[in-house]
Amino acid sequence: MNGHTGHEASRDSDGASRTAGETPAEPGSMSGSGDLPSPPPAAAEVFGDRLGLATRYVDFLATAGLERGLMGPRERPRLWVRHVLNSAAAESQLAQGVSVVDIGSGAGLPGIPLALARPDLTITLVEPLLRRVTFLEEIIAELGIDVRVIRGRAEEKPVIIEAGEADVVTSRAVAPLAKLAGWSAPLLKVGGRMVALKGESAVDEVERDRASLRKLGFDDVRVETVAAPGAEPTRLVIGILATRMGGRGSRSRGRGRRSH
Repeated sequence: MNGHTGHEASRDSDGASRTAGETPAEPGSMSGSGDLPSPPPAAAEVFGDRLGLATRYVDFLATAGLERGLMGPRERPRLWVRHVLNSAAAESQLAQGVSVVDIGSGAGLPGIPLALARPDLTITLVEPLLRRVTFLEEIIAELGIDVRVIRGRAEEKPVIIEAGEADVVTSRAVAPLAKLAGWSAPLLKVGGRMVALKGESAVDEVERDRASLRKLGFDDVRVETVAAPGAEPTRLVIGILATRMGGRGSRSRGRGRRSH
């Protein structure tokens, strides 16, 4: 997320820490009170005939999301421009029909906006905390969208087995870049791409961690700035997994098993 902390809180035990902008909600605070955020005119351009679903998602974030502490009260008026449209902007870098794994998904960002903007994508959300997984499953059921949720950490073997060989691994301000790349690489097929949504430090992080990224097998790492109409700019760190670390620290170059 731009200008605020991200989902590294998802790495911790349930209740120990919180996602970007998360604060404990007082009983009855914000949820269900006042006007719900209205979609900006540009939202129709991004979500098309799924604008109604996107609006229901934002309403869910503005009510249950605040009530359960997944979003902070200050984020309520800017859910569209700072969170949902900001996340959806990454779709411009995704090819038709690719499989996408969103790690540390939290409240579903960026995975759910991507699923709404691009129904051709196959989306999997990976999230370790039970309360957030429950929240995600409720949203998916409410919206009636075909999105899978896996409870676990991206680096865990069962998660890699179930969600691995993806075309794209995405995330939104989950962790420092080198650590994030280490979690993303095992989930990607060779030739797949890490597409990480980052803040203003994106360029500095790439320069700082370039050697680590190379050791993990990432090539052609670059920063692209994209923006959905009417939203804050989204900085994407994009890297291609050109090689995969093999046994005993060797690097294997190959085609990998293709994702479905």
